[in-house]
Amino acid sequence: MKQPFNKFLYIGFLILGAYQALFSKDYMQAAASLGIALAFDPFDQEQAWNLRPIWQKIVLIIHLACVAAMFGFGIGLDSR
Repeated sequence: MKQPFNKFLYIGFLILGAYQALFSKDYMQAAASLGIALAFDPFDQEQAWNLRPIWQKIVLIIHLACVAAMFGFGIGLDSR
């Protein structure tokens, strides 16, 4: 029962982060929203990282890289 709730929150924060990055051009808020989305891991949270399928690891690492990119854009574009 907890798993679908996490998926809805994960997807919701992904959509919010994408909106903030693409339409509002607020990259710091996008980084925050995408970072919060990582807290709601859509996959089985009881499964250890070593036992997860490789595709799940790749998805989460790419997600983390997007958070870092949004943070970098927020800092870099704000310093003009």
